[in-house]
Amino acid sequence: MSESLEEFYTNLLAITDPWEVTAIKRDSISREVVAKVALKVDSPLLCPICGVPAKLHDHRSRRWRHLDSCNHKTIVEADIPRVECAEHGVKQVVVTWAVKGSRFTAEFESTVLLWLKGDSISTVAENFRLTWDEVDGIMSRAVERGIDRRQKTTPKNIGIDETSFQKHHEYVTVILDKDTDSIIDILDDRKAITLKTWFETQGKSDLSQLKSITMDMWDPFINAVKKNFKDAQKLIAFDRFHVSQHFGRALDKVRSEEHRGFLTANEQSPLTRSKYQWLTNSQRTDNRSTRRKEFLQLSRLNFKTSRAWQIKEAASTLWNYSYMSVAEKNWQQLLGWISRCRLKPVIAVGKMVRRYFWGILNAIRLKANNSMLEAKNSCIQRIKKIACGFRNRKRFKNAILFHLGGLDLQPFPTR
Repeated sequence: MSESLEEFYTNLLAITDPWEVTAIKRDSISREVVAKVALKVDSPLLCPICGVPAKLHDHRSRRWRHLDSCNHKTIVEADIPRVECAEHGVKQVVVTWAVKGSRFTAEFESTVLLWLKGDSISTVAENFRLTWDEVDGIMSRAVERGIDRRQKTTPKNIGIDETSFQKHHEYVTVILDKDTDSIIDILDDRKAITLKTWFETQGKSDLSQLKSITMDMWDPFINAVKKNFKDAQKLIAFDRFHVSQHFGRALDKVRSEEHRGFLTANEQSPLTRSKYQWLTNSQRTDNRSTRRKEFLQLSRLNFKTSRAWQIKEAASTLWNYSYMSVAEKNWQQLLGWISRCRLKPVIAVGKMVRRYFWGILNAIRLKANNSMLEAKNSCIQRIKKIACGFRNRKRFKNAILFHLGGLDLQPFPTR
């Protein structure tokens, strides 16, 4: 038995009870197909909130964009009944093919969301013949419902770090649940009051079971945690990669000053073009190259840069101890060496390490670092590059949560 055109579109558009396609209109000039949908005859009118039978109030005409069919732009059109409920007043009957507030079918939005995972808003808008704002609206609604669907979690290990939003020191704060590898939230800046307020007011995470909070040595973050957690002195762990970064910067300052000294004395500088050799991690697997062997000979010469490099390399080996007494002893020996090295940039780093030594010991004890969050920051910068930057924080935050928030974004729940 052949299928009618209306039955074909009922199946194509995934129209389910109590709705059905009643008519199809095709415009060959605009290449548009309009599927007229209506409630089946004798279908009861129910309040969408309480499900109690209600009387008809009026109809409202609505249109939804669907995926193209047979190279024609496809539109779903329906006169949606509004019912009058004794308890809830006048309410519009819920449709089965779209979510509330959208003028696109659920299947259309779902397809757009899949494209947005790999392409920019502009590219998706061009491919689907939409405006930039329409695509952004689909993304924003997806993030909003994903946040609403997110179940309350009890993270045990979180990471806090800032990432650049725009130039001129414009930052946002990223909070990562390291146990699920998903971003919990994005804060508008990196101030202590903002993070403190978030700890006090957010309701999607129970932070009472926290075992570690990893961060860099940024005082506003430290102060915010201390004001909200009584055992902050045991929770806070300073990220080893940020500490190593400070040692690397101090080394580069020493190298730069010594290099200029050679040039000022009209001598040929043996440090020429050696910057990245000093900063490269010696444990890398590609260190057996010819150039690296030459560098290791250079590092044995009696230069200030060589001493700074040896201190940096020694510091990089002090993070994997199992016994805290041994770890503390070796760090104290390193700090003693630093205090005697007569290299001002390195001595400044040593003073900083002494000031935050408790958090470094916590990181060793907890085996905690912010490597997962650094990886997320790299993804965030890629998102920003694909979008050619963001002009406001809300869209920037939406983009981060869309790609990295671990949210259920589909129009109808998938889990």
